[in-house]
Amino acid sequence: MMDLSSFDIDAPRWDQSTFMGRLKHFFNITDCTTALLPDSRLDEAKALVESCRAGSVPPGTTEEKLYYAKKLYDSAFHPDTGDRMNIIGRMSFQVPGGMAITGCMLQFYRTVPAVVFWQWVNQSFNALVNYTNRNAASPITPKQIGVAYFTATSTALATAVGLNLYTKKAPPLVARWVPFAAVAAANCVNIPMMRQQEILNGIAVTDENGNKLGHSKKAATKGITQVVISRITMAAPGMIILPIIMQRLEKYKFMQRITYLHGPIQVMLVGVL
Repeated sequence: MMDLSSFDIDAPRWDQSTFMGRLKHFFNITDCTTALLPDSRLDEAKALVESCRAGSVPPGTTEEKLYYAKKLYDSAFHPDTGDRMNIIGRMSFQVPGGMAITGCMLQFYRTVPAVVFWQWVNQSFNALVNYTNRNAASPITPKQIGVAYFTATSTALATAVGLNLYTKKAPPLVARWVPFAAVAAANCVNIPMMRQQEILNGIAVTDENGNKLGHSKKAATKGITQVVISRITMAAPGMIILPIIMQRLEKYKFMQRITYLHGPIQVMLVGVL
């Protein structure tokens, strides 16, 4: 049996200096199957991770078991506080949750009530995700959370409803792109507002050994800007290309006979894109 007493469970499993290494890492922690596991299983994984960090690995534990425990730990527990996160806010829930909401926004875009409801659902989901994955070293007050949520939701609704009314006489495809415009506008507000304390006070900066060097507002601004850009970029393929695909598919008679399945079809296609 391999001696794992000195096993560094916090060391990256894959080389993070390479694209493939980072890709494997994020595929690992966003595995949606981990969201289905009971809290008891997650707590067991946390206990094993903490035990390994303390230099005490239970007899019979394999390296693969330690890696899987760390995978569960990273998927469900906050990296700063170690607290178990709510399931909707976890990265492992982003794929199924995002697919369902995006599919519904793209399907129900024709009427103002539908636009309002699904944009509200999307912004509520985004706000919960941003709050769940906030930097615990930069606490945010309930009032600031409320202002951020209200501002982002209002921005999304104003953009979506305004463009929806403006595009009534525009080609049908243009109206299908309104949800993406609303999502992009809201992300530009939601994320900076939800993480405003990091911008105001800076984030902790450490050296390669984890030693704290101080706080940097510039690093916080750069990081949050990259998050905003990445969120919009990730949403773009599904919300820009999918409307084009659906526009063409809906011309076929078989698609016209199964309009009630257009929503589920779009949800599945969002996952593919």
